[in-house]
Amino acid sequence: MDLTKYTSQELNQLKKDIDKELRKRRKQDVKEAQKELKQVAEKYGLAVTDLVSGGGSKSGKGAASVRFRHPEDPSKGWSGRGRKPAWIKEWEAQGKSLDALRVDD
Repeated sequence: MDLTKYTSQELNQLKKDIDKELRKRRKQDVKEAQKELKQVAEKYGLAVTDLVSGGGSKSGKGAASVRFRHPEDPSKGWSGRGRKPAWIKEWEAQGKSLDALRVDD
């Protein structure tokens, strides 16, 4: 498609129209995927949430990965979710940065 023949205004309108169409198609794709997922779940006698969560977790949330690790005791880690463990609080009370404990992804 040769876009050089369009004015800036026409290109901006075209972009808006494309974005609108993409949002519309995304909604259609989601509905179709939900329909297919429901059919697969029914085929195996499962709930859709069993397929989405992997079937192992009742809450639908998996175990969070460790984002912070104790510098001297690698068995101590924290995901960054929930209450801060005592060792994190002690670390911060010493004026040290939480970023220093961050685990590289």
